[in-house]
This record gives sequence, C-alpha cells and structure tokens, in this order.
Amino acid sequence: MSDTISYLMVKVCRAHRCLAGALLADYGLHVGQEVLLMYLWEYDGRPQSELVDLMAVEPPTLTRMLNRLEKSGLLERHRDQIDARVCRIYLTEAGWALKEPIQRIWRELEARTMANLAIEERVLLRRLLMQVRRNLE
Repeated sequence: MSDTISYLMVKVCRAHRCLAGALLADYGLHVGQEVLLMYLWEYDGRPQSELVDLMAVEPPTLTRMLNRLEKSGLLERHRDQIDARVCRIYLTEAGWALKEPIQRIWRELEARTMANLAIEERVLLRRLLMQVRRNLE
C-alpha cells in the first residue's frame, strides 16, 4: 500500500494540513476557516447558500464554521433586505484585519510546498493535480 499514489497523496495532504493548522493556530483559526474568510474578502456579504457551494461543504458544516467565526467576532450574519429567507455573511473589522496575515500564511505554505521544484516541475505538478482532481470528481 505504501508504494501507491493514493497513499502518497494522503501523506502529502496530511502534512500540508498539519503545517497549515500550525500556522493558522497563531490567529485562532482552524484549517478551512481561512478559505471561508478568503471568499468573504473577495466579496463581503455573500449569501450563506453561495458559500456552501463555493466551499463544497454540507450546509451543517458551514453553519458550524460560521457559528465559530461569529463567536470569535470575525463575521456577522444579516438577513437580506429584499428576501428575508436569504442570510448574508459580512466580515467584521477583526475579520478584515486577518486578510494580510492569512495571505502571508498562504504564501508561506505555497513556498514550502513548492521548495526545490523547478518552474517546469511546478507547472507540471499543477496540471497533474488538476487532472487527478477531475478524475476523482
């Protein structure tokens, strides 16, 4: 089993997640929460249903994440003024303040992930990972 690509992918994902978790912990975040913040930095006030689709998670998973981040003071939920069935998610000042540190963490993750790979190898790896993802979806 240890000589299979699937085994190696699991090990790579686990190492990446572990490093990301350690870096994010300094800001009181768990892996995945930073991705939600990134979507909100791109477009604050997204509907909760749109975030479920963007993040490719189940609604209860996103709800738990939103609850934690709201409790931490990083975001707020507001009903849409036109359609009260729609819940929009807005960053607080504290949520916006994490933008630069989180972007710095992602740059560090990328640098460490791609260290010792030539540009050609990076391009090939990206292309291969995109194909593997399509295969699995």
